[in-house]
Parts: sequence; structure tokens; C-alpha cells
Amino acid sequence: MKHFSRYILLLCMLLFASMDGTAQNGKWREMHKVEAKETIYGIAREYGLTVEELIKANPDMGVTGYKLKKGDYIFIPYSKTETTTQTVKTASQTAAAASTPDALKVGVLLPLHNLDGDGRRMVEYYRGLLMACEDLKKEGYSVDISAWNVPSDADIYRTLVKDGVSRCDMIFGPLYSKQASPLSFFSKDNGIKLVIPFSITGDDVDKNPNIFQVYQSPETFYGMAADHFAYRFKDYNVVVVDCNDKTSDKGVFTSALRKRLKQKDVPCNITNISSGSGAFAMAFSAVKPNIVVLNTARSPELGTILEMLDILTGTHPELKVSLFGYTEWLMYASHYLDSFCRYDTYIPTNFYYNSYSSKVAAFERRYQSEFKCGMMDYLPRFAMTGYDHGMFFIGGMLKQGKAFNGSVENKDALQTPLHFTKTRGGGYRNESLMFVHYNRDKSISIIKF
Repeated sequence: MKHFSRYILLLCMLLFASMDGTAQNGKWREMHKVEAKETIYGIAREYGLTVEELIKANPDMGVTGYKLKKGDYIFIPYSKTETTTQTVKTASQTAAAASTPDALKVGVLLPLHNLDGDGRRMVEYYRGLLMACEDLKKEGYSVDISAWNVPSDADIYRTLVKDGVSRCDMIFGPLYSKQASPLSFFSKDNGIKLVIPFSITGDDVDKNPNIFQVYQSPETFYGMAADHFAYRFKDYNVVVVDCNDKTSDKGVFTSALRKRLKQKDVPCNITNISSGSGAFAMAFSAVKPNIVVLNTARSPELGTILEMLDILTGTHPELKVSLFGYTEWLMYASHYLDSFCRYDTYIPTNFYYNSYSSKVAAFERRYQSEFKCGMMDYLPRFAMTGYDHGMFFIGGMLKQGKAFNGSVENKDALQTPLHFTKTRGGGYRNESLMFVHYNRDKSISIIKF
């Protein structure tokens, strides 16, 4: 029977681990998931241990009335009675019992601790990866997954020399840009697929054919969004509203958009959030549908523009007005839902958390059951991101081997569709993009590209 090692208890240890970059305590060689009808004696015998050694590694076993329960995870220590030769033999035997020769070896190099928000979010992401591996096991695949705590101040070079890292087939990480280049060189030298799941700076993906870079730079993301905008709304009158927000970075999008619109001869009018009602109305067309674009994603400015649109459409009900926003607006959706639907709003994003989805609800219940807590209230939901990444990358490697290139979209994604294209001479960059469309009939649809 193919085996899958879920290091749940290890994860709990990591929550309170010191920040030395170590993932495993040298006292334990792996974790064992208790199956039905297993006994302490039988487990000890399976791993070449004495009962006393097993109980010492798991003190709860020595408590009067203790009973093994199916699904529990227990520590498997190294045997103190083993000679060097015996250790090699036993380790080999254990590997044969724990995983088949074709087991995919997955490493996770992320901050896995309970010391700050980064650590807690990555713990949740890691749990999603574990859930994906559990489902892949049910399909008959074998996965060995190990994790190393790599906080922001860790010397990643120390982690890379840890036992087992170089034997990975695929690694997820890092979180921090300063750790990306060393890990990139390591993955290239050792022929390891490297999934960089979150925001980093640098151009390692352009140099390393083993990299899958999930995060899209603002230039890449907004460039794609502008291209699709210019095509989809080529028959519209575009109204760009300057919101006087000097802190905004959305000029990357509006600049790219205005360039595309000029190339396609799409009319574009500029107005200002401080304009009076008359001047504001002059930017709109009475003969074409209008689509409004702000140069900020902030909620206060959005609220002001919605009030201005309410006045405008109340005075000129013949106007057709749509709204185009930013991924950040998904955080405000519950508050502005009626307005989003009233103004036929489109939001570009590479993820969408649909709390009304039955599959999402089932995942949330499962997460609550397995980890005795709910997911954190972040967008995206990190456990779902981890699950989608696990099913896409780990599942892809299991099914396609080294030929896996991420070119086929994961259409069954809970939250995070993925689609990769190869860079010139380098690795693979995620080009997934969708528009979340809040329809006037108060339905929500997803437009994928």
C-alpha cells in the first residue's frame, strides 16, 4: 500500500520552534499515522524499535488508560540499539515501508511558526498542501512531504545542507526575496523543481528552467489586465477618474491602459474626484456605454465615486455605466455588493474566494475538523491556496513526471486557478487572470482568459 507521511504533529512543533531554520528534531526520524487495529507493539516492531523506545518518544503512551486511536500521529525515534550498519539497514527498511520507490519527495521551505503573521499564514498554507497530498494519496499516489522552518532572519544556506533537502523532487519556497537566489541556484544544481508561491523581487525565473513563479509582478498582471480590458471594452467610452491619491501604485495599470486604448482608438476621458457634478458628467457619453476606472484601490475614494455615480445616474438615467476595479476591492465586496451589482462591476484578479460555493464550504468544514480551528480571515484564504497549489504542482509532477510544465489550467481550483507559460531561456511564469463580474441581476460570474 502506498504511503503518505503527514507531519501534523511536526507542524505543531514548528509553531513554537526556535527560529534556527531547522524543521526536524534529531530525536525523531518520521511520523506514523495510526491505522485501525494497530498496536504499540506492532508499530514498534515495524520500525525496528523496542516498546520502551516508542513510549519514551511518545510520553502519553505511558499514561494509564492510554489507547491508540485511528488517525493519530506518533513520533518514530531512532533506535539507540542500532549499530551504524544496522541503522542503514533499518532506515532502508523503514523507507520501503513508509514510501514506495516512486514516491514524490516534496520539501517546504517557508516560515512555519507562531511568532508573527507571516509564520501563521504560512502554517495555514502548509496545512493546505498536506490536505492536497492526502487527497492525492486517495488517488493511489505516494508523497513524502517534509518541512523546514525558514523565517525572515534565517541563513537559508544552513537549511540547504540539512539532511533530505537535496533529495527533494520539488520544493515550495521561499517567502522572502533575499532567500530566492540561493534557493534558485540550489534547485538548479540539484535538478529540483522550485515553486515560488508568493511575492518576491528578482529575475530568477528568467534564469532557472526549474522555477515556477506563481506571483505576478504588477507590471505583468496589470499589463495582461489592460490588454483584456482594451479588447473587451473596445466599444465603450472609458472614464478615468484621478482620485488625487499620491500613495497609489495603480498608475501602473492606468498608464498601461491608456497606452492600449490609444493603440485601439478607444475614447478615454479624464476627470477628477474633486470635479463638480457638471464637469464630472461631461466625461460620460450618452450614446456609448461608459466604464469607469479609478487610479486608486482605496475604499474611501471608491465610496466617494459611488456616491458621485449615484447622483449622476439619478440625474441622467439614460446613461449606461459600468465600473472596473482592482483585486483589493474583493475585500470590500460585502460592504459594496449592491453598488458593485448596480454598476456592473468588473474586478481583475488571479484568485477568487467564493464563500457560497459548496466545494469551498466543504473544504472549510474539513479544515475545521482536521485542525480544530477555522481559516484566518485573509484574502486569499491561505489554506485554499496551499491546497490548489498542492493539487496542481504535486499532482502534476505525480501524473506527468519531469515533463510537467503547468501549461494546463487547474479548472477544478477552489480559489486559485493557475496557468504557466515558459519564459525565454528560463522557467515558468503564471499567466492566470480572470475578471470577477458583479452582474446587475445580483449574480456573480467569472470570466477567465
